[in-house]
Amino acid sequence: MLFNSLGFFLFLPLVLAVHAALPVRRRWAWLLIASYAFYASFEPSGALYLAAVTLVIYGCGGGMGRSEHRPVRIALLSVGLVLVLGLLVTFKFYDFVAGEIERASAALLAADTTFGLPRLGVAAPVGFSFYAFSGASYLIDVYVRRIAPQRHGGHVALYTAFFPKILAGPIERATTFLPQVGAGLRIEPANLVSGLQLIGWGLFKKVVIADNLAPLVDRAFSIAAYASPIELLMAVYFFAFQIYCDFSGYTDIAIGVALMFGITLMENFRRPYLSRSTAEFWGGRWHISLGRWFRDYLYIPLGGSRTGRIRRYANLMSVFVVSGLWHAGLGYGVGWTFLVWGALNGFYQWIGLATAPLWRWLGDRLPKVSASTPLLIVRVLVTFHLIAIAWIFFRAASVSEAVLILQKIAAGIGKIVALLPRYPFTAEHYLGFGLIALLIVIEILDERRSIWKRLAAAPLVLRWGVYYAGIFALLILGRWQAREFIYMQF
Repeated sequence: MLFNSLGFFLFLPLVLAVHAALPVRRRWAWLLIASYAFYASFEPSGALYLAAVTLVIYGCGGGMGRSEHRPVRIALLSVGLVLVLGLLVTFKFYDFVAGEIERASAALLAADTTFGLPRLGVAAPVGFSFYAFSGASYLIDVYVRRIAPQRHGGHVALYTAFFPKILAGPIERATTFLPQVGAGLRIEPANLVSGLQLIGWGLFKKVVIADNLAPLVDRAFSIAAYASPIELLMAVYFFAFQIYCDFSGYTDIAIGVALMFGITLMENFRRPYLSRSTAEFWGGRWHISLGRWFRDYLYIPLGGSRTGRIRRYANLMSVFVVSGLWHAGLGYGVGWTFLVWGALNGFYQWIGLATAPLWRWLGDRLPKVSASTPLLIVRVLVTFHLIAIAWIFFRAASVSEAVLILQKIAAGIGKIVALLPRYPFTAEHYLGFGLIALLIVIEILDERRSIWKRLAAAPLVLRWGVYYAGIFALLILGRWQAREFIYMQF
């Protein structure tokens, strides 16, 4: 029951209608039933893992709340984290690690020596990474007394299973989610309007932009050894916008759907390709909920920036390497590419820290230059290309393939301008360029003033003209149910 499927368009109005008809105090139970039905539509057996994670965090959280003895609280926290995160690690990496150990043994041992490890042969249930991290954050927040353990088991179950966010986030915190459920889930007309706007925009980004770019990306990456430098370069650019529109499109829909039920989820994207540095990209614009999760539950406990320079650099790299491992999954396989992708982004942060004094000096000595539009544009373009280079390792089938793509683009970059007039562009290419240009214009306008505020202040004819244009684009250009959302598979 994907967000871009007919089944979901039938499911959502039904759930919303029953939700509105029920007394406020009963609505959480209906949403919990609907959430399990939604999740079971993908993997019926996955609902058992979801229930198990819920029982673990509810039981361990309740135990920590009833005990004042630190050793007992530490033991309960450890048991909960080992069960929840240990299961995640096992699902994601056991078979991969077993294969790597066998290959390493074959290289080291005699040729006639056989060495084999058993395989699980199972993958993590859809969305497991997201609700496992939500469960882990609940346990840690209870342990540090950031939130009191929730006595209402049904509310904890809804927190882990709430259907808009369960497959690909945002990774919501119990500190913000549970108080909303406890206060009663009320439907507000303004939230319905905002929710529909976000759902429409999210669908546009997914089925019109991301899914129209996807075939061009898949084609080039599938024949990387034979594709021309121009084709590979376009594929790199297209993938940067495909993954952004696919993931942020899901988030927009999730936030919009949640609003309709009276729940506000956290912002997860903030026009990331307008970032002036990779630190800004990862620190407050891309996958914000995951970035804050790593900041609060890994980077700060490691010492954060309060330690010496070497420790700070090590802490940053640890966060990005772990982030790379978290992303390893079904989407593009489990391999070393994600580790390289994470380490490369960590290296970018090192460069940012090392050059921070230079930027401060420039701001102090040459404020007009540091705040100038030309320099801003250069910084945005450089940041985008650094991120795009890292995306190659994220998307490629192997590290060697990613290196090959970079080598071919670098070798042919000087000839690309001359070859462009003779390249056989298709209607698909022109559509992709046009959609990306439209997105960039909208994002720039939104950066200066919310696009929704602009529409609200616009004349009625213009406002509804935009809405109808969006609907026609969804109907004519949308690739409906063409593919899953990418991050559902991580």
